[in-house]
Amino acid sequence: MRNFFAAIIAATLLMTGCGGGTEKSSAPVEVHVSAAASLTNAMNDLAELYAKENPDVKIVFNFGSSGALQQAIENGGESDLFFSAAQKQMNALDEKGELAEGTRKDLLRNEVVLIVPAAGSKDIKNFEDTATDKVEKIALGEPKGVPVGQYSEEIFDALKILDAVKAKAVYGSDVRQVLAWTESGEVDCGVVYATDAAVSDKVKVICAAPEGSHRPVVYPAAVIKSSKHLDAAKKFLDFTGSDAAKKVFAKYGFKSID
Repeated sequence: MRNFFAAIIAATLLMTGCGGGTEKSSAPVEVHVSAAASLTNAMNDLAELYAKENPDVKIVFNFGSSGALQQAIENGGESDLFFSAAQKQMNALDEKGELAEGTRKDLLRNEVVLIVPAAGSKDIKNFEDTATDKVEKIALGEPKGVPVGQYSEEIFDALKILDAVKAKAVYGSDVRQVLAWTESGEVDCGVVYATDAAVSDKVKVICAAPEGSHRPVVYPAAVIKSSKHLDAAKKFLDFTGSDAAKKVFAKYGFKSID
């Protein structure tokens, strides 16, 4: 009888240790990507495309203004990759030693445009009109942390109308908030990237920023030095420069930098 019970216990332990004869699949590696809000649509498409060839990796996004994302990374927030809408925020992380060596690269270019609500009736024809009585409210990105807001101020400064425009400005926490306010008609116009305007049928583009009125809009990307999944992060970063990824970016109006 004692041998019988011993055999039962041994068999139970064997089944417990082996999961009843079945193997448990390991959870996918999560790569946390901090990306500028203007990249939302393109990045979500890229993640779906990437998952088809890399089912063992899950891309987790945190979208927001480049300035807010920079601060979160500096404060120890979980992030394996950073895609910024301007060099300023990437430079700040680079200077503090937050980037994995040799991973930083310039990925994309964009344009800054003036938009109005599609159903709007104001006769706004150019950036100069924002300083006139045609505009009561204009939506801009908050210039301290939102790159499109910084570019906007450069444009209006170059046109010598910055003070007049600032008196009418309402400031969004990221470019998508500027887009949303313009879509809803809460403002007469807004300044966003061409790629943001392209994903909305509720706004229309009046014009692009005058040539030479602001620094080139360049999106740098890099792996974060403290990443727990350096190899997986580097692999996804490489993918964003592939021909397949370039087609996705082009779909949303981004211009790839070779």
